[in-house]
Amino acid sequence: MSLPKVFITRPLPHPAVERLATRCDCKMHPEDAPLDLQRLTEACREVEGLMVVGARVGHEVLEHAPRLRVIANVGVGYDNIDVNACTRRRIVVTNTPDVLTETTADLSFALLMAVARRVVEGDRYVREGRWRYTLWECLWGADIYGKTLGVYGLGRIGKAVARRARGFSMRVLYYDIVRPTFALEQELGAQFVDRETLLREADFLTLHVPLTPATHHLISVRELALLKPTAFLINAARGKVVDEVALVEALESRRIAGAGLDVFEQEPQVHPVLLTLPNVVLTPHVGSATYETRLAMAMLAADNLLAVLEGCRPPNPVNPEILA
Repeated sequence: MSLPKVFITRPLPHPAVERLATRCDCKMHPEDAPLDLQRLTEACREVEGLMVVGARVGHEVLEHAPRLRVIANVGVGYDNIDVNACTRRRIVVTNTPDVLTETTADLSFALLMAVARRVVEGDRYVREGRWRYTLWECLWGADIYGKTLGVYGLGRIGKAVARRARGFSMRVLYYDIVRPTFALEQELGAQFVDRETLLREADFLTLHVPLTPATHHLISVRELALLKPTAFLINAARGKVVDEVALVEALESRRIAGAGLDVFEQEPQVHPVLLTLPNVVLTPHVGSATYETRLAMAMLAADNLLAVLEGCRPPNPVNPEILA
């Protein structure tokens, strides 16, 4: 019996590729670079399984992949995949939650600390040879200890960030459309507040929501106007959650103090003004970028893909309704 054909859109760690190769006829795009639509479509014509790393999979690809049974996304967010179109075609979509929670929370807090304490500006100041003697007013930043952290979205990553805040004796406020148990609130030291209170009282507002039609431009002109002029915005969720034009205006006019951003509205393009602002720390969507986490993501995606191809329920289905 022939092995199921699988295509991987980017090079993945060897253990994950090896796991697939022992049970599939596996091919992989050899470059750590995007595939254009034509090449991706051609690669998917005969495959039953598709392992996706960053590629966009829409109806243009799906309609030329009649044998496709499963798309395993190597990531927790899956807005790069047309899930509705997959569901109509009975294609299972999976993702990789949990394994990147702590790493992404680490980066969120790193962005918070870096922008508050002006770490990037300080690094540049030293490298450029401008540190000739100590100045009393050099690079004053903002305290983190004892401040108020506003967590917008208390999912896996939001909870992990809240736990980190306890080490800084921060007051933790949160807003979510689904309120967790009182016991969890007690464990996290987190207080539920309405959306407007969260925005008004946060010294640091950190976003942890998925990208959906309801969260597109969740933070725009009105929301930014509610923030304190001393507040910082942290976004390691999805770029389109924030209205980037409105954010640039708020940062330029100092209506807010700064921002730490790992995601952008038109990735990989970044609003050109953001590149010029000293009160912004920018990273290139690397929330999960550690060796340990990327390996765990790839291995989980492989397990998801193999489960479907072998007639089993995958660990992390995004559209589980078609498995019934």
